Amino acid sequence: MDTSDLLINLLLFLFLPLWGIAGFIDWLCHRATHIEHNSGLFESFLHSVMGIQIAIPIILCLVFRIDQGILLICIAVWLLHEAVAHYDVHYAAPKRHISIWEMHAHSYLATLPLYMLSIIFIINWPVALKLFQFDFTGAFAFERIEQPWGGDSYLPVYLGFMAIVCVIPYCEEILRCLWAKWQGATA
Repeated sequence: MDTSDLLINLLLFLFLPLWGIAGFIDWLCHRATHIEHNSGLFESFLHSVMGIQIAIPIILCLVFRIDQGILLICIAVWLLHEAVAHYDVHYAAPKRHISIWEMHAHSYLATLPLYMLSIIFIINWPVALKLFQFDFTGAFAFERIEQPWGGDSYLPVYLGFMAIVCVIPYCEEILRCLWAKWQGATA
């Protein structure tokens, strides 16, 4: 097994699942602070936006051959995610208690995407060099990869895992916030 394979396995079997677990812990913290009665629907919406933001590069990198266009999308989405994450905490902090557990979850949710992006750059260094040289030859081809990372079953298993630990909990959070708003319990 070469270094590239080790880095890919680190991404697939440690960082990607850990990101989902950190998201689940963050959701538990929101639930414990009764987000629906303080910062409410808007903050919950921001959480969903951030999840979708990171899901985009993950899916792109798992499905398509990584070219300069994909790397550019990954960088842009990561920067946008950082801006929304900053705004999220700025919005929520005066409205509800952010526990030490939630701060730790946020540290993982903020750093893991950067680590994953860094590893993607290392694994695809010749493509990254072309991007740094502003050589966009063949960029944005969205060419499906023949042999997916982790094999054919990885993507469906990972998406199922993320549905259980992130999508369903955050949908529940939005529903709780909508219900509280409907009942007039939050602004």
